[in-house]
Amino acid sequence: MSLQDLTPQLRTRLTKTERSVGWFVFLATALLLFGFSYYLYHAAAQKGWFREQARFYTYVNKASDLKVGDPVFLMGFQVGEITGINAEPPRSQHNVRIDFVINQLNQSGQPYFGYVWNAGSVVTLYSTSFLGKGGLEISRGTSGFNVYVTRPLQKLSLAEAQRLPDPANWRLAENLLDGNSNLAVRAFTSFTNLARIAEFKPDPLLAFHIVGQPRRISAVWDEASQRYRQFDNRNHSPTNAYELTATNLADISDQLQAMVSQVQQALPNVLALTNKLAAVLDHAAEATSNLNVTIAATQPLVRNFAALSGDLRGPGALGAWVLGTNATFQLEGALTNANVLLASVDTNLDTLTEQIGLTLINLADITSNLNVQVQANSNLLGGMAKTIHDSDTFIQGLKHHWLLRSAFKHQETNPPSLKTQPPTKAK
Repeated sequence: MSLQDLTPQLRTRLTKTERSVGWFVFLATALLLFGFSYYLYHAAAQKGWFREQARFYTYVNKASDLKVGDPVFLMGFQVGEITGINAEPPRSQHNVRIDFVINQLNQSGQPYFGYVWNAGSVVTLYSTSFLGKGGLEISRGTSGFNVYVTRPLQKLSLAEAQRLPDPANWRLAENLLDGNSNLAVRAFTSFTNLARIAEFKPDPLLAFHIVGQPRRISAVWDEASQRYRQFDNRNHSPTNAYELTATNLADISDQLQAMVSQVQQALPNVLALTNKLAAVLDHAAEATSNLNVTIAATQPLVRNFAALSGDLRGPGALGAWVLGTNATFQLEGALTNANVLLASVDTNLDTLTEQIGLTLINLADITSNLNVQVQANSNLLGGMAKTIHDSDTFIQGLKHHWLLRSAFKHQETNPPSLKTQPPTKAK
């Protein structure tokens, strides 16, 4: 049925339906294009396509398991990616050149390339052949100054530098050398030391103003000229980048091969050690069997000791075992007799003490009587002394009487022998 055969009412209704379907298709297409555009923008933003890209390159011996798009890490954060891996010409002193960029920002919104300095920042190549992954790790700069700066370079005469209102916010953008090509003034020196700077290069001065925080890269350090040069982010030539020194790490396959070689070298020693361990185990088994025999032989001794300890467990068992069964009764009888003897001795000692006391009293009485008699008869001692003297004179007279002289002969002892001494020699 053709459209002309329809009634006007059906024709009007069909036109409205076609218009609604057309708008639905249009809106769906627009929404699809918007979602796809947003996805592309988000992916590009994640890869840092809309951010400033600091370009670097390095030379390595080999780029095992590395490919374009592999991540670049700094302090554990992914800050960029590898953009090129190329072999150098045959006569070049290097083997492989790796180009990469840093285009990510940190949590504070600052670019990560601000951590890369001309001293202390190196690239570490790690490749894990066992897992088929690789990448680059950049170490943070420890000395020197930033490789990339985001402040425009300016050339100032010495007179203009002296008229600056804020010299502390201006920095030198080049290294100044003395007559012997030694470093005299380092880049990033403040213009507060303008007198020192003027001694080596009075005019013009390459400098930049550090006030403000622009995000666009304006200059990159040139090691050859020892100064910053203008950086063009649209220039993708190999020379428009900064070179970092690389340190190659051994591949996992090389490490595994070295490990296998070490195992092969150590295997004879391990086998010899195993043989020694087997001999030690054999000796230990033999010693264990001998110990079992010894334990079996000592079992009767243990049983006897257990029986003996059981006999000695009761009260008085040790004395009965040492002295016999009758020793207890004998010892009790001896102790009883000793107690009786001590009681008797105690009684007799008291009696004897009393008798000695009476004797001493009697002796004291006699002595006191004698003392009284001596004090009453004061001539008694003189008479006794005279009697003794007269008796001695009488005896001496009897000694000299011729009839009784022989009765009082004195027996002489032999005189001591006189030993003749040898004559002394004259000196």
